[in-house]
Amino acid sequence: MAVKIQIRDLNFFYGPAQALKSINMDIYENKITALIGPSGCGKTTLLRLMNRMSDLVPDTRVEGQVLIDGQDIFEKSVDVVNLRKKVGMVFQQPNPFPKTIFENVAYGPRMLGTNDKQALSKIVEESLKKAALWDEVKEMLNKSGMTLSGGQQQRLCIARVLAVNPQIILMDEPCSALDPISTLKIEELMMDLKKEYTVIIVTHNMQQAARVSDYTGFMLLGELVEYAVTREIFNVPKDKRCEDYITGRFG
Repeated sequence: MAVKIQIRDLNFFYGPAQALKSINMDIYENKITALIGPSGCGKTTLLRLMNRMSDLVPDTRVEGQVLIDGQDIFEKSVDVVNLRKKVGMVFQQPNPFPKTIFENVAYGPRMLGTNDKQALSKIVEESLKKAALWDEVKEMLNKSGMTLSGGQQQRLCIARVLAVNPQIILMDEPCSALDPISTLKIEELMMDLKKEYTVIIVTHNMQQAARVSDYTGFMLLGELVEYAVTREIFNVPKDKRCEDYITGRFG
């Protein structure tokens, strides 16, 4: 099984406050990895480091390495635009642009230099199909993306990420703002996406982590307490703190 991301001795600081402490983990290609743990434990911070969204926050510092396909993403020679093309991000709240459905999906390819109408139409259709949204919107591509339901907007945002042909998809609580039916659709979509992409999700929903992920990491106070195959984490956790969290004793 191929390792896609290697995290080695990773520490992260917001000013003097240490948010991540000596994180070491291997994330596997074409698998879904879930990060769970109580609020403020560092899950989202770790996720955002994987495509250097941390660069946007002032007065932060990184120690250690995040290697994607063997390259340390924090090296000065790394092109952050190319990194974010390779490592796409889906946020907690659906955030479609105030543009048409077509232009939402075509935005990334246009920014990267694709302007041919036929090529863009093909990318938009393929991306919406991969995001399980094409059949619902194919007759209304010129309508605003803002007119879609919350679940459809989130799938539109996933299509927008897919349009630039990433290898890794980061999802920060992608279902927390959605109803149960929309959540189920996103979960089914995640299972489908892992055939082509490496998916990493942050979730507060432990049932979701148990349902969709292959590997789960439990975080607490900036530390990766336990990381293993999902069924092991949920059935036979090795660390008492992990067991207490999963069984609802805290968190």
